[in-house]
Amino acid sequence: MPELAARLPQILENMAQADIRQAIAISVDKTSAAEVLALAEQHTNLFASVGVHPEDQNSVEISLDEFIVAAQHPKVVGIGETGLDYHWYSGDLTWQHARFRTHIQASNHTGLPLIIHTRDAGADTLRLLRENQAQQGVIHCFTEDTAFAKAVLDLGFYISFSGIVTFKNARQIQEACRYVPLDRILVETDAPYLAPVPKRGKPNEPAYVRYTAEFVAQLRGDSITTIEEATTANTYRLFNKLPPLNN
Repeated sequence: MPELAARLPQILENMAQADIRQAIAISVDKTSAAEVLALAEQHTNLFASVGVHPEDQNSVEISLDEFIVAAQHPKVVGIGETGLDYHWYSGDLTWQHARFRTHIQASNHTGLPLIIHTRDAGADTLRLLRENQAQQGVIHCFTEDTAFAKAVLDLGFYISFSGIVTFKNARQIQEACRYVPLDRILVETDAPYLAPVPKRGKPNEPAYVRYTAEFVAQLRGDSITTIEEATTANTYRLFNKLPPLNN
């Protein structure tokens, strides 16, 4: 993302100051997949996920064979961002379904977890995950309700909350956040978007995930230490190619 690339040295310094020791850069198309991988190769604490976002019908596809090759790189730890997005599209969306299936196949073949985007498409997202026997992944930037969260958890997947959970009007998301068990919850930034309160409206960055974690702890009645330990353990369990931190 240009918004982040131009400020990368400062962003990495802010990460260190916030004690955020590792981050995963997520690709949204074939071009950005190469860019995030190059970034990960340049920085020991950055890692990459390879995928094609569902929003753009004209994006160049990544084939199953290409996913398999990419997954062999030691810094590639996930498949995605992928999923379904019906917010901007209507009519025949079989192209989105086909793209999502390829990502699920890639995840199942490589053992790397899916990073799933779903917007106005919850029922079909669950259906395709079930039909294609998706094995592991996370619903990123969760914006659904508790019933959807339960269905995701029943599949054995994780649920990740972004800065949206801190927004005053995000009651449905906050209710779901209280419901998700400690061993399945993650927090994220979705940088440069969706900065949490008190940074809302500013470009998001990895250091700001601490604000989301603090809000989630308060919302759930957990200590910040409990949330830090749980989300860290869950991250390493899901993204099991990430090298463990040296304390």
